[in-house]
Amino acid sequence: MNAIPPKTDKIVVVDDDDRIRDLLGCYLEQAGFAVSVAEDAPALTRIMERESVDLIVLDVMMPGEDGLSVCRRLRAAGDKTPIIILAARSEDVDRIVGLEVGADDYVGKPFNPRELLARAQAVLRRRPLQEAPGAPSIGGEPLRFGSIEFDLSVRMLKKAGAEVPLTTGEFSMLKALVRHPRQPLTREKLAHMARGRGFERTDRSLDVQISRLRRLIEDDPANPRFIQTVWGVGYVFVPDDANHAGNAGDASAPPAIPETPVTPLEAAPAAVWPGVGA
Repeated sequence: MNAIPPKTDKIVVVDDDDRIRDLLGCYLEQAGFAVSVAEDAPALTRIMERESVDLIVLDVMMPGEDGLSVCRRLRAAGDKTPIIILAARSEDVDRIVGLEVGADDYVGKPFNPRELLARAQAVLRRRPLQEAPGAPSIGGEPLRFGSIEFDLSVRMLKKAGAEVPLTTGEFSMLKALVRHPRQPLTREKLAHMARGRGFERTDRSLDVQISRLRRLIEDDPANPRFIQTVWGVGYVFVPDDANHAGNAGDASAPPAIPETPVTPLEAAPAAVWPGVGA
């Protein structure tokens, strides 16, 4: 039986300076990461809507929505994707505020790319272990919406009090959806979260699985209330706010920012990549 190859971590570099974006993208790719680049906050949002991201390298000073605002918005929405901010070494306030609003680390400009790489690797090592797509979740209250009760810790679904059997694939798909309430998920991103692998556009099995889930949880599968289609994008889970409880990923209940931010690595002295961030 062939071993499943380890997943390549995906990093998004967000900077309005195309020179820095391209240099960092090439450097991180050479270090073995999958890399996408974005010139501003809207471009980052488009990437995150269609792909799973493991780390964001985020410049503070950008036109439009700045890096601190992006970090604050993601954390308020319950997004725990690790973030390293890029801030001018002279701007202590930006670095401090960045950590306060939820960034995991920072790198001062101008910087040595080896320092950024070391910090990225350290941040990724600190990630909590990720659950396998079909594995039960640890802790948490059952989720309730309509007549449905969904307990992720024991892989149990009940409708009007009666247990509804779920296959591993159905559980994985519903788990991915309910953890991102009101967030449209592309088929590509949903396939990655629910199956741990990519999605081919000719593969209709994901849509078939969604249809099966609708028959299990919806009162009227032809006119779904909870699992809705977003035309041109994919699917979105729309909970019943009055009964939807216990979901740590619910965008309506922002998590508290820890009082004590993660302490960044000691600043590395010395060599600066010629011209990068200067």
